[in-house]
Amino acid sequence: MTAQNQIARLPQQPQLPGWLGIVLVGRNPKFTLARIAVLVVTCFIVFKFILLPIQVQGISMLPAYKDRSVNFVNRLAYSRHEPRRGDVVSIRLAGYHVMFMKRIVGLPGETVAFDDGRVLINGKILDEPYEKWRCDWNVPEFKVGANEYFVVGDNRTMPEQDHWKRVVDRDRIVGKVLL
Repeated sequence: MTAQNQIARLPQQPQLPGWLGIVLVGRNPKFTLARIAVLVVTCFIVFKFILLPIQVQGISMLPAYKDRSVNFVNRLAYSRHEPRRGDVVSIRLAGYHVMFMKRIVGLPGETVAFDDGRVLINGKILDEPYEKWRCDWNVPEFKVGANEYFVVGDNRTMPEQDHWKRVVDRDRIVGKVLL
């Protein structure tokens, strides 16, 4: 037998892709395709049902949340407990396309008032370390309902009549905003 015949009879080894092929597809394309499918399904579920992306429009939450910044709302944040004072929440107005982002100040059953820009809860001044700019609002005392929360933005330098502050039902709170 000649040397050429012996070489021809050796089993051929599969052609390995170059380094670019390994980086893009991996060593096993079927396994890579399966990983991509799992990743796409996971991302769809997470961003459709758990983390809802929202864009801030306006200056009512300055300085913590800037105009045109994108944040995520954790829709499962209140599955184990109710919203807490100081939480920044997303509030559904008309579906999930129009929402406001505000901070919870008053809890169910409490009385809320503004006196020279300071928030009074049940007659006591609320410590608000997140508020950077004082205001001069004066709002008479009112009681928050049993299944309601009082929300207001952080930027209270805006005139009181231009600021969206109000009592919202618990079922309108979509979730907690993540930084």
